[in-house]
Amino acid sequence: MLVAANPRLEINVGKIAGNTAQVVQRAGANGVNIVGVTKVCCGAPEVARAVKQGGAAMLGDSRLENIARMKEAGIPGPYMLIRIPMQSAAAETVRLADYCLLSDVVTGRILGAEARRQGKTMHVVIMVDVGDLREGFWPNQIPGAVTELAAVEGLAIAGLGVNLTCYGAISPDENNLGLLISLAEEIRKNNKLELPIVSGGNSSSLGMLWEGKLPGGINQLRIGEGIMLGCETLERAPLPGLHTDVFTAVAEIVEVREKPSLPIGRIAQDVFGNVPVFEDRGIHQRAILALGRQDVIFDGLQPLDAGVEILGGSSDHLLVEISGRTAAVGEELRFRPDYGAVLTLNTSPYVQKVYFS
Repeated sequence: MLVAANPRLEINVGKIAGNTAQVVQRAGANGVNIVGVTKVCCGAPEVARAVKQGGAAMLGDSRLENIARMKEAGIPGPYMLIRIPMQSAAAETVRLADYCLLSDVVTGRILGAEARRQGKTMHVVIMVDVGDLREGFWPNQIPGAVTELAAVEGLAIAGLGVNLTCYGAISPDENNLGLLISLAEEIRKNNKLELPIVSGGNSSSLGMLWEGKLPGGINQLRIGEGIMLGCETLERAPLPGLHTDVFTAVAEIVEVREKPSLPIGRIAQDVFGNVPVFEDRGIHQRAILALGRQDVIFDGLQPLDAGVEILGGSSDHLLVEISGRTAAVGEELRFRPDYGAVLTLNTSPYVQKVYFS
């Protein structure tokens, strides 16, 4: 099998462990457990080990394939499937995950039947939609859904949860998280359920945690980006004490030439169906890198080398302008990726992953 040195994604697992430890410590002081979410790295065992080393109580991922990968590597759980499960994947969900998020009664019944068949108990966190309009029952549907699901043999209702800022970009606050806490208290009283988990969302809740404003009834957060990139996700502000330089993307120059900034001829659609607009900046030194949109979201890359500006690219090539020095074919350029870029770089089989401490 051909393994090229470039393009590559360098991943500092020591800093991932350090970030996890900082988040776990801050959360623990507020009575909150952390589910360390590994999906942005496709469940890489090297990353999962670092998250567990940092003290995460549980590992969470959105893909069953990633959970299988981590378990096969001997990474201890428990594991939470953080994407609501497909009915067609009920058997694998029960086999691989200890917990899952749930927002459908029929799916819960199918999971319960599969859990009985496998001789297991499937622990579910029932999701509440408090306004972000992604997964979840409406708050007024929760009592009925809990009553129905509590009667399903093979299921154990572990708690209630919310997801915020992923679709509707709704910020967590005292009102929507307070609603979740009130629902949990109501269910504990009326349904005589313990509900050990009240899962208050993802990395968008870290700002409240850092500021001491997270409501007291929240006892779990599902944290991925905050650990991996060291920031909260409302404004992507760095969190004090966390590393923001865990990932570095590296690509190799395959051509350097002086070229005009305006293409020559009639402009039509590009390869992705867009009609590009160009600014006349005269002749400049243009380099082509062997990294494309099949590998990464270009808008998520920040050049780390001085004098480098991203111009655009295509499926297989990234074009940059380099000023202030002479570049050479074979030279490597480095970039700091944001969350979307980290996700695509990890997902691309054409990008080598290099783990180090």
